[in-house]
Amino acid sequence: MSILDYATVSLDDDNSALVIIDQTLLPNETKILHLTEQKDIWDAIYLLKVRGAPAIGDAAGIGIYLAAKQIKKTCQDFDSFYSEFAKARDYLDSARPTAVNLSWALKRMDGVVLANKDKSVDEIVELLKKEAIAIVDEDIWICRHIGEYGVELIKDGDGLLTHCNAGQLATAKYGTATAPMYIAHERGMKIKVFSDETRPLLQGARLTAYELHSAGIDVTSICDSAAPTVMRNGWVQAVFVGCDRVAANGDFANKIGTSAVALAAKRFGIPFYVAAPTSTIDLNTKSGKEIVIEQRDGKEVSTMWYQKPMIAEGVKIYNPAFDVTDNDLVTGFVTEYGVVKAPFEQGLKEVVEKAKKGHK
Repeated sequence: MSILDYATVSLDDDNSALVIIDQTLLPNETKILHLTEQKDIWDAIYLLKVRGAPAIGDAAGIGIYLAAKQIKKTCQDFDSFYSEFAKARDYLDSARPTAVNLSWALKRMDGVVLANKDKSVDEIVELLKKEAIAIVDEDIWICRHIGEYGVELIKDGDGLLTHCNAGQLATAKYGTATAPMYIAHERGMKIKVFSDETRPLLQGARLTAYELHSAGIDVTSICDSAAPTVMRNGWVQAVFVGCDRVAANGDFANKIGTSAVALAAKRFGIPFYVAAPTSTIDLNTKSGKEIVIEQRDGKEVSTMWYQKPMIAEGVKIYNPAFDVTDNDLVTGFVTEYGVVKAPFEQGLKEVVEKAKKGHK
């Protein structure tokens, strides 16, 4: 059984569980987790057992539905139910600050509750279940359409480079940055993919290379610092990366190291595309300067992958989870409603408006 045969995120409603793959153990062990407690769901998001902006949104939708299902057992009037629901919403929202999909999904679920306050609590919880399932189904639709638009930017025989994991393991299916690769492969196109290892958590080495190889795609794992070399060698014709938050001006946050890839691509004249579901576009954030960057434990750098520390005791460690890439380094944003080219402000606004109409 291939890793691609497992659902990244799903709902087991009979057992009131969020079902995920524990991605911290891949590629050496495939362990399926059934999470029923809110603390365990929070931990799974924070500890990257489930990760990738769309998958985090999927997990949040299911997670808050499960919280509501539990709350209704003791709160049958709307005010007491919503008070407890809001606490659970804010708790889940605190797990990770940078990926906008977490707050986006929770706000969407909150909107369902507020729009139906005239209904019984039982009816509201049932509507939350439908909305959580809809978020996952839309994720699949979105990724497929990103792939359809993105594959038009690829030629048969192209070499592609990607950073971190914006693959199926980061979404419900297909991935974002990898969706064009999967569809190119479906169409019989010969592509070669270079997957940055993505220090310090190695999502590119452990996850992207693993899932692309499992799909039969020609993939080569490289150190992050080797990206400029493979570009200089002429082996890369396009870069595709994912994103966790896109500002209104086209600056965007993605896994640390993305901005270095963008700078190298600019130097060698290689198109740099960002696969961006409209749910990651935050028009309320004017520029990358306003994006809050998550700071993580230095042990991820010094000890996580080693038997002994690789950094001397007492040395300070700076470990931002993400960086911001300036919009002038971006060739285009590949969304489910088409490719947005510069100037980005108007185009990003237009696809967000299309999404609002299309998802009703």
